[in-house]
Amino acid sequence: MSADLALLGPILAAMLAAATPLLFAALGELVVEKSGVLNLGVEGMMLVGAVCGFAVTAQTGSSTLGFAMGAAAGAGMAALFGVLTLLLLANQVATGLALTLFGVGLSALIGQGFVGIPIPDVPELNIPGLTDLPVIGKALFGQDALVYLGLAMVPAVHWFLYGSRRGLILRAVGENHAAAHALGYKVVRIRFLAVLFGGAMSGIAGAYLSLDYTPMWAEGITAGRGWIALALVVFATWKPGRVLLGAWLFGGVTIAQLHVQGLGIDIPSQLLSMLPYLATVVVLVLISRDVTRIRLNAPASLGKIFHPDA
Repeated sequence: MSADLALLGPILAAMLAAATPLLFAALGELVVEKSGVLNLGVEGMMLVGAVCGFAVTAQTGSSTLGFAMGAAAGAGMAALFGVLTLLLLANQVATGLALTLFGVGLSALIGQGFVGIPIPDVPELNIPGLTDLPVIGKALFGQDALVYLGLAMVPAVHWFLYGSRRGLILRAVGENHAAAHALGYKVVRIRFLAVLFGGAMSGIAGAYLSLDYTPMWAEGITAGRGWIALALVVFATWKPGRVLLGAWLFGGVTIAQLHVQGLGIDIPSQLLSMLPYLATVVVLVLISRDVTRIRLNAPASLGKIFHPDA
C-alpha cells in the first residue's frame, strides 16, 4: 500500500472523530428549533457538559458515568433556559447568549482543580479482520462507541421527526403554536422536553471533547464548536441527513488545518486556525442567498414567545 493511502486512513478516522461533537450538538439543536425554540446557548451547555463529564470520570475512573454526567449537566443548563424562556417568557436570543456566557464562567470555575489530571482512555471498537482493513478499517471499525452512537442518532432523529406521531406533534408546535394549543397539545411541555433533549445532546458533545477527542480539561475546550453546530442547523435547512453531511464537511476542514503544514505547504498557522470558522461564514453566506428554501424549511414559529392565554 502506498504512503498516500496509508495516510488516508488515519485522516478519515480523525475526520469522523472531529465531526462527532458537531453532530451531537447540531442534532440536539435541530430538534429544539423544530419545536419553535431558538437556543443560542449550545456553546455554554457543551462547556458545562465537558467539565462535569471530565470531573466525574477523573473521580470515578468511569467514562460511562462521565458521559452520563455530561448529558445531565447539559440538560440542567437547558432546563434553566427553558424556565426562563418558556415559563417566564424571557427573550430567547438574549437568554441563549446569557446561557453561553454563564456556561463559560461556570465551566472555568468547576474545572480549576482538574487541569492536567489524566483520565482513563475511552475504549475503541476492535473487530478482528475488519479493523485491520486498509484505509477504511480503522476509520469505520476502530472508533469508540460515541462515534457510532452519533451516526445512529441521525436516522433516529429523522424517524422521530418524520415517522412518529410525537414528532409530527412537535413539528406542528414549531410551525404554529397557537393552532397546536387550540387542538389541545401542551405547547410548553413539548417545547420544554425538546429543550432538555437538546441540552443533553450538547452535554454529550462537550463530554466527548474532554473525555475522548482531547482527553483533558482546559478552559474553552469547545473552541467555538457550539456556534458551528448552530450554523450547521441552518446549513442543513433543518434536515437531519444534511446535518451529517455538514458535520463531516466541517470535521474535514478541522482536520485539514492540522495536516496542511505537515505536507510542506507554507501557510501561516493563524490562517489555518481560522479555516473552520471561515468555512462556516462562507457556507452561511452561500445558503442565505436561497431565501425561499430557508423559508420553506425553517419552523414558522421559531423564536416566537408562546402566550398560553393570548
